[in-house]
Amino acid sequence: MKKTVPLVLTLLSAFIAAASLPLMAHAEESPVGLWKSIDDKSGKPKALIRITETAGELQGKIEKLFIEADADKNPKCDKCEGANKDQPIIGLTILSGLKKDGDEYTGGKILDPGNGKLYSSKLSIIENNKKLNVRGYIGAPMFGRTQTWLREQ
Repeated sequence: MKKTVPLVLTLLSAFIAAASLPLMAHAEESPVGLWKSIDDKSGKPKALIRITETAGELQGKIEKLFIEADADKNPKCDKCEGANKDQPIIGLTILSGLKKDGDEYTGGKILDPGNGKLYSSKLSIIENNKKLNVRGYIGAPMFGRTQTWLREQ
């Protein structure tokens, strides 16, 4: 009897630990990392964006552009305004101010370097942390569009 109690406790502990693994994996889902954006029209990779978190707030910077061979290798944000005007697109912060809100990250802004416009933004993680829905909108989320980014690392 004395030998079975530790065995039962060990098996019970292992069962509880195994049962909590899916919950722990879900809790660790985060948009922090490197993401590949895909061009809506061509379906080709457009950029790599590194999302970081500081004090509970997400930011995203462009690390790499997938540029055609004959294009400018270091394009500038010539359509941007303010501090971003004529800044290199590589290294540009395009996501800012996003905070966790349930299963989403909301309250942020996203910059489209292609047209220089700043939109409200929200993010949601899908497909076991492998994809990220990035929504940019004006006013309410229903007035916008969503891109799906793919996790690189």
